[in-house]
Amino acid sequence: MASIRASTLRRTIIQRPFIKTTSSFPLFNVRFASTNVSATDEPPKDIPRPGGPSGQTHFGFKTVDENEKEDLVKEVFSSVAPKYDLMNDAMSMGVHRLWKDDFVAILNPGRRGPLKILDMAGGTGDIALRMLDHAREKYADRTTSVVVSDINPSMLKEGRRRVRKTMYHDTPQISFQVANAEKLDSEIFPDDTFDLYTIAFGIRNCTNIPNVLKEAHRVLKPGGTFACLEFGKVDNPVLSQLYDVYSFSVIPMLGSILASDRESYQYLVESIRRFPPQHEFAQMIRDAGFTTGENREGNGGSWRDLWGGIASMHMGVKL
Repeated sequence: MASIRASTLRRTIIQRPFIKTTSSFPLFNVRFASTNVSATDEPPKDIPRPGGPSGQTHFGFKTVDENEKEDLVKEVFSSVAPKYDLMNDAMSMGVHRLWKDDFVAILNPGRRGPLKILDMAGGTGDIALRMLDHAREKYADRTTSVVVSDINPSMLKEGRRRVRKTMYHDTPQISFQVANAEKLDSEIFPDDTFDLYTIAFGIRNCTNIPNVLKEAHRVLKPGGTFACLEFGKVDNPVLSQLYDVYSFSVIPMLGSILASDRESYQYLVESIRRFPPQHEFAQMIRDAGFTTGENREGNGGSWRDLWGGIASMHMGVKL
């Protein structure tokens, strides 16, 4: 396995954490003017942040006990697992596929040699398969491996079904493990094990985000990279209003029509609005011990916005 020097990665993240790629999607390079504006459906202000001292957290816009949220989220994803792609298409107008491609292109697995990757909340194998395909097709790398982990067995079942249709089935390049991202079993996930930890559109569903980040830091090797793709906050007022109308009016309706499940899709919309804005989440990553770029968007910053902040990529390095 290729050795990744911490000093090299630190320079990469701090100076140019989001290197311009050969992506064929020009909309990824669009930037919008920053304007402070309230969303039309602002969540209640008194709902505590995940992992707060009150013992309560949010489940969408509802306040629940922290020990309840895990089961509630499991119910949602057990419901949507068979139609997970449909859910993501509805949540992002189909653009999640492009965002995931760009996410993988930026991480560029295989460029520095084979990697050991942990893809958390990755049950369906969507990111994992993209990682393996990228390393194989671009660098002839058939040694990079991915552990796909998820708290929900239904999601992992869907992932195993997909992998059986690929060349990676029954190979050491991909495996599946039920696990709670907030408290990973140290025997299964030892300290300083992985080169890369990815989590795409999953961390907002966790009860205690700081614990997830601390566990990510623990299992990464020195020099390892934490990479998160998640929905974000939109600053452009016009785009923000259009996105809110689509989110709160269209997405739940699509859930009813396409999946006969309005409530799950309503929760997913609300969970996006409850997730911390980009600058707050970047600080949480640093608080967990990671080194990031400056607390801003773009080259030299901690995150990169996609489509004006509808989604964002965050990265940090364990030194």
